[in-house]
Amino acid sequence: MKYFFCLFFVFLVGLFIGRAQNVSDIEWKSWPELEQAIKKEPKPVFIFFHAKWCAYCKKIEREILSKSEVIEKINAKYYAVEMDVERTDTITFEGVQFTNKQAEIMRNGVHQIPLLLASRKNTRFSLPATIILNKDFTLKERIFEYYTSKTLLKLL
Repeated sequence: MKYFFCLFFVFLVGLFIGRAQNVSDIEWKSWPELEQAIKKEPKPVFIFFHAKWCAYCKKIEREILSKSEVIEKINAKYYAVEMDVERTDTITFEGVQFTNKQAEIMRNGVHQIPLLLASRKNTRFSLPATIILNKDFTLKERIFEYYTSKTLLKLL
């Protein structure tokens, strides 16, 4: 019995040490949470648009947005929002309602918010799309390709 308790204690210590070494995730906000946070304390905003089928989006999530230095910088200096561009719910932001009107007429329709923030003139909407806004909600940077953590940290 004594051996069991010692083994259990070692297991618990190992579990806590392992958890302490894990870096937390990016503190993603919903659009309503972002709106409230900006009103309370203006900060720059990091927006990551993705879709389930986007291989580069998944690679950015897995290899870049999971790096401790990226997580720490985003959590410390930015509000972060991630959004599946194909979501079909209505989002109200600053009193304006945004929907996915394309979903009614086509497969893989894109929501109005990514179309508004991540569209380029004379170019079809494409992913991945990362938007960085200044604290006054003006555009700082738009990235439409895979990037490294080093590149992202420079832009942030």
